[in-house]
Amino acid sequence: MDAQVDRLTLFPKIDPFGEGMLSLDGNHVMYWEQSGNPNGMPVVFLHGGPGAGTNAAHRRFFDPEFYRIVIFDQRGSGRSKPYSELADNTMDHLVDDIETLRRLLGIEKWLIFGGSWGSTLGLTYGIRHPERCAGFILRGIFLGTDKELDWFVHGIRTVFPEAWRDFSSFLPEAEQSDIVEGYHRRLTDPDPDVHLPAAAAWNRYEASCSILTTEYKEGNPPVGGPGGLALARIEAHYFKNAMYLDDGYILKNISALRNKPAAIIQGRYDIICPIITADCLAAAWPEAQYTIVPDAGHSAMEPGIRTALIKATEKLKKQL
Repeated sequence: MDAQVDRLTLFPKIDPFGEGMLSLDGNHVMYWEQSGNPNGMPVVFLHGGPGAGTNAAHRRFFDPEFYRIVIFDQRGSGRSKPYSELADNTMDHLVDDIETLRRLLGIEKWLIFGGSWGSTLGLTYGIRHPERCAGFILRGIFLGTDKELDWFVHGIRTVFPEAWRDFSSFLPEAEQSDIVEGYHRRLTDPDPDVHLPAAAAWNRYEASCSILTTEYKEGNPPVGGPGGLALARIEAHYFKNAMYLDDGYILKNISALRNKPAAIIQGRYDIICPIITADCLAAAWPEAQYTIVPDAGHSAMEPGIRTALIKATEKLKKQL
């Protein structure tokens, strides 16, 4: 069916037709689910963060009559176990997990759908397993470069000085010269009285800079409390380790994907993942359809971004 897409529309709420917990190794167990058409075109949803996890709203970007919608929580995130675990949690592990899940479900190829960190993970997976990718829908592009990490930790203050001031001043002045290290130390402290306030401060900073305008709250990750710990802790872990990617890795290897149908969707006023990164990706991948949403920031749930994503899932029906 062709969706009638407007600025407020997601597909109707649906329940999974299958779900499970996949043992990955001696430590991690990953939550996964399937919804939509069991015989439809497979699409895998890669959530952001890293550490944000998934929820029911993420099923609703896809026509459930056409797509077989696969969603999972990455290591340490959401319903995966152990919660907020950092051991054996690297880019290589996550890429291998996607392949493990694909084989479990008997899927030969699937559409890769990811935003923010999900775009980083999706592109890295695609570069390493191009034969398993039918196409890509990518939003809020993040390529995991040193420049992007420095922008998040320091550069955002040029646009959100008050949010950055709160973020940095959570740490004692002596520790503000290495913000990631200061937060990482607190976020990995076993005492909830130490790690929970640090997680709330980290997430409050990110959330306050993410949204230009939205009337839709479902699907946005939690900021405070235990539910927000994985997002802050796992993000700080990956930041501390340069996202477990060589600087410039994705653009250097993008030629592996240029024969795949792709949509790149970017909010003009995305401050978390500034448009310059999406523009560089689009220049290196001229075959991809590049859409700039003029009145949006970073969140997938903003009206303009949401609309563009749904239009992309509809358009790719004819190409897959």
